[in-house]
Amino acid sequence: MKTSSDRIAGLGTTIFAEMSALALRTGAVNLGQGFPDTDGPSDVVEHAVDALRSGRNQYAPGFGVPELRVAVADHQRRFYGLEVDPDSEVLVTTGATEGIASALLGLVDPGDEVITLEPYYDSYVAMLQMAGAVRRPVTLRAPDFRLPLDELRAAVTPRTTAILLNSPHNPTGSVLRRDELDAIAAIAIEHDLVVISDEVYEHLTFDDIPHIPIATLPGMAERTLTIASGGKSFSLTGWKIGWATGPERLVAATMGVKQFLTYTSGSPLQPAIAHALAAPDAYFTEFTARLQSQRDQLCDGLARLGFDVFVPEGTYFVTTDIRPLGFEDGIDFCRRLPEQAGVVAIPHQVFWDDNDAGRPLVRWAFCKRPEVIAEALARLDVLRR
Repeated sequence: MKTSSDRIAGLGTTIFAEMSALALRTGAVNLGQGFPDTDGPSDVVEHAVDALRSGRNQYAPGFGVPELRVAVADHQRRFYGLEVDPDSEVLVTTGATEGIASALLGLVDPGDEVITLEPYYDSYVAMLQMAGAVRRPVTLRAPDFRLPLDELRAAVTPRTTAILLNSPHNPTGSVLRRDELDAIAAIAIEHDLVVISDEVYEHLTFDDIPHIPIATLPGMAERTLTIASGGKSFSLTGWKIGWATGPERLVAATMGVKQFLTYTSGSPLQPAIAHALAAPDAYFTEFTARLQSQRDQLCDGLARLGFDVFVPEGTYFVTTDIRPLGFEDGIDFCRRLPEQAGVVAIPHQVFWDDNDAGRPLVRWAFCKRPEVIAEALARLDVLRR
């Protein structure tokens, strides 16, 4: 009896599930999986409660409830000057993960080559494998994790059909600069490539570094599918409300897959995220400032412990090199850490094809309350003894 398909061969259980299970079993502070330990704005939660109580509990339209599609279009115009039609160029998804999965399955054929930035979020590898595509990594290397433009150009072959971007970038925290985006855009236009741009951390960039959607560059709106989510921007990751925006033909291809996955989900949560997207500028400014303060707290503490710290420009995560403390292998380090120090982190190796580059690196999440970060740092002090 066949018990699994070749599509999932070798994928196994995600490292996030493994490390979160370790945190629960050992009572460790979980700086591994990227979810906040506080809920999002109370008024947004109350909008969801109102929707639950007012009968919005049946299937939403496959493309999403109208007010959320309008709110997403308004958000793109408000923050980036992008004009998208809420009726045909916005698709609500079950989180950004489903958006990425549907986009890859809807836009990429078996044997197509897709350029990705390495290290990469683990679902990219899984979905490219399920699509039968070939990934062509372009590696962002420590300490600055900048995009090597010559390697990017060299990665294009006659079989390349798409570029899968992620900026702000998980796990490195790098934010693509205008010159890097210009180079990507030039390659995409020259070779007539689709760009799938994962921008879930769009409102989490620090030190006044701007997030620039690649769709805003000349010639890119017509070939870019932008994917984002309410989970990261409003600390409501469990709601799994994401969206894809872009030209009608790319959105339609994505919907062509999504309709046979979830079709729709989160009906009473969608109007609440529509309300959230209309938050005043002060919300986004204060949210970013709070996360930047937590970033600084964790980075400073890890540096005091002796780690080499690569300060992120965005996202929820900071990367460290563990070798100054006498460790070499991130997977072994992270599996021992809950018992040894009562803290959970994520090894970088799972995000890399280049295992040597990722082996000594570990990712820590700072989307936790300051007192939780302080407790984690106090526990980690045992590593210095």
